[in-house]
Amino acid sequence: MVKPSTNTDPVKVFDPDARKRVLKRASSVDVEFSFLRKHAAENIEDRRSDIKRTFKDMLALQPAHWDNEIEALDAKAEDYDLITSVLDLHAVNDLPGLLVQIRQALKPDGLFLAAMFGGETLHQLRASLMQTEIELKGGVSPRVFPMADKQQMGALLQRAGFALPVIDSEIVTVTYDNMFKLLHDLRGMGETNIITERSRVNPGKAFFMKAAEYYAQNFADADGRIEASFEIIYLIGWAPDESQQKPLKPGSAEKRLSDALNTDEIKTGDKP
Repeated sequence: MVKPSTNTDPVKVFDPDARKRVLKRASSVDVEFSFLRKHAAENIEDRRSDIKRTFKDMLALQPAHWDNEIEALDAKAEDYDLITSVLDLHAVNDLPGLLVQIRQALKPDGLFLAAMFGGETLHQLRASLMQTEIELKGGVSPRVFPMADKQQMGALLQRAGFALPVIDSEIVTVTYDNMFKLLHDLRGMGETNIITERSRVNPGKAFFMKAAEYYAQNFADADGRIEASFEIIYLIGWAPDESQQKPLKPGSAEKRLSDALNTDEIKTGDKP
């Protein structure tokens, strides 16, 4: 087994037991709720097919492959030449540690391809719930996942030791009749609130009715349907290997840029 993070007291943003419950419930419902996962998986496959290489030892990473409590990846070091993950990394407490374990599980020059929800996901729902709670209760409690953005994920891939990282993202906009239809889908996807510090008190029907009203007034399209944004961040990273391309050292170029551009070179400190 690859080594988990050495952090002895990681911050538990997400409740591991709640995560298990919502994933178990989601696995038992109809596949109609898997449309985002299917979309992301197709894009992952498109990226893999662009790489002209045959992968033999592959792992489609899922939460079942790591312990939800200590987040130790059940894989041997240098066991795979391709590891993929589709929309499962956004609810990991020690994401930097898990990324290190994924990199360690790859053979030299092995490839990691992943899709995960990013920071713009459900910003309309977050704003609606927050505004409603401020108005009715005079404060807020965490109700929508905190999620990383592209810049943060690029830094985390580098920190985990991946070579040649590439990050890009897209916004998938889904429309619904109302907020309650959206909440129904989130439940079926296994994406309900599992934040450790979440309030356990049911805010009541009046709270959700007011939040739905705010949502409809501020985030509806021309047809009156509410919009729900899902940002999907795509990650590409390689396990380091001597065969990989490396950037040239400063000053090692054989030709000057000024020659290629047919201009005069001006050295630092010279006046143009």
